[in-house]
Amino acid sequence: MKILVACEFSGIVRDAFLARGHDAWSCDLEPTEREGPHIQGDVLSVLDQGWDLMIAHPPCTYLTITGNKWFKPEFSSRFPNRPAQREAAAEFFLSLGNSIIPRVCIENPVGIMSTRWRKPDQIIQPYQFGHTEPKKTCLWLKGLPLLVPTLIVEPEYITSRSGKRMGAWYFLPSQSPERQRMRNRTFQGIADAMADQWG
Repeated sequence: MKILVACEFSGIVRDAFLARGHDAWSCDLEPTEREGPHIQGDVLSVLDQGWDLMIAHPPCTYLTITGNKWFKPEFSSRFPNRPAQREAAAEFFLSLGNSIIPRVCIENPVGIMSTRWRKPDQIIQPYQFGHTEPKKTCLWLKGLPLLVPTLIVEPEYITSRSGKRMGAWYFLPSQSPERQRMRNRTFQGIADAMADQWG
């Protein structure tokens, strides 16, 4: 199959499909971290190039519910462009979801698209695919079956001094400049499951 992995700089999902013999390409505004087939640019410009399957990871900064606090009136002077940025992010998400590609998976955290578009078809966790990290991830699917868990393990949590419980992987790198990029990478177990079950 000819596969497009949209908004992926890591190459993790792309390489999982490549390893199984598919013609897989990643596409992102940033260069790829791993050598391999990569389109650096706007993914919307390549959606009509005969792809059989697209797995998309649109930016979630303005869509996730964890960012809702920044839309409160007391933050309006600090983030005056936030509403417009959310609208642009939602429009981009919908452009991917409504593409002509016959098989589509859009991945994002719990966010506003569940009400702005439709509820996700499935919610998965890395600990269902061999990783100890908890990270609730929504999948919106078109022409694809639900992803079947491959290896369920016990998730690891840390409780902060404030009493908030979160995944150890999310908490520990909080002071690292690499934090955002690390959190944006797909877990290998999920990538392998996608390639095995959808490839």
